[in-house]
Amino acid sequence: MVGSGPELDPDDLPDGLVVADALGRVVCFNRAAARLTGVQPGAALGSGLEDVLPLEDLDGRRWWQLTDPYGGLAVRTSQPERNLLLPGGREVLVSARYVRSRPKGPVEKLVIALRGTEARRRTERSHAELIATVAHELRSPLTSVKGFTATLLAKWERFTDGQKRLMLETVDADADRVTRLIAELLDISRIDAGRLELRKQVVDLGAAVRRHVERKVATGIPEDRFDIRIGEPLTVLWADPDKVDQVLANLLENAVRHGEGTVTIEVAPAKEVVEAPVWERPGTPPRIVEGTAVTVSDEGSGIPEEAVPRVFTRFWRGSRRGGTGLGLYIVKGIVEAHGGSIRVDRAPGGGARFRFVLPAGIPDFML
Repeated sequence: MVGSGPELDPDDLPDGLVVADALGRVVCFNRAAARLTGVQPGAALGSGLEDVLPLEDLDGRRWWQLTDPYGGLAVRTSQPERNLLLPGGREVLVSARYVRSRPKGPVEKLVIALRGTEARRRTERSHAELIATVAHELRSPLTSVKGFTATLLAKWERFTDGQKRLMLETVDADADRVTRLIAELLDISRIDAGRLELRKQVVDLGAAVRRHVERKVATGIPEDRFDIRIGEPLTVLWADPDKVDQVLANLLENAVRHGEGTVTIEVAPAKEVVEAPVWERPGTPPRIVEGTAVTVSDEGSGIPEEAVPRVFTRFWRGSRRGGTGLGLYIVKGIVEAHGGSIRVDRAPGGGARFRFVLPAGIPDFML
């Protein structure tokens, strides 16, 4: 047998697994299946499948009689996932695969997967909230763009050059808002799929921080509001410079807009334990990361303790409205895609303190 890893224990699976033999007797019934159905594995093993899983469709029809896996079409290989009901009206998601030793041969095993509906409902709610947020965020700039362009086209000669310029600048700014929102949605899609593409280069985090602060000062923010502290020696950091800029821009913007007092940005060598990102295999142990840490803190009112667990979730905006609430979710995804970590707590001055660590990493051509 190829490979030397341990065999997979069905009880380690997050979804319910039920396997029936050629006679329809249950030969495997894992813990997740017991949790979903309320039937103990000892009572299920050796019993008939229809007795252990008396499933009905939403019209009240007995599912196994309706699908007839052992006596139905010999070309059928599976049943797609669908909502079915257990006794008492408990809803589960069920899919099945028919195992045959040869095409069109008799069913030798029936493998059934069971899932609760809670995760799907959370996903549906998240998608609905995302759609509503996107629709709301798009409506305002698009209405502005449409209004100003329609006005200019209809009454071009009535406006002065200054008025035209003001309207066109507004259209340009609103188009930028739409572009940023689309970019955020694309980032979320890639982060959720674990496919965020990184183009790694040597990145000087100290220089990147200074560059972002200079941009803030150029927009009119007083220079003395920023305190930059660079620790030495910093490790050579291989990272995606555009993605790092995205992280720094978001954290500095939050500190300036929502915080108060001095915004302190510290860059220093770091060595700490990092948890595995959510898309990696469950149970993946944490690892020690050596790299560079960036801390951004302010002296404002900070983030309420009860809100801290939600800071990096989608749509979190805190007590103040404005924005899509997607920025920090994307920031966390970018940092974790680099193999790093990010956290938030209370700064010594009372405000919010965000700290992210990026590992030293290796260039893409060495992977």
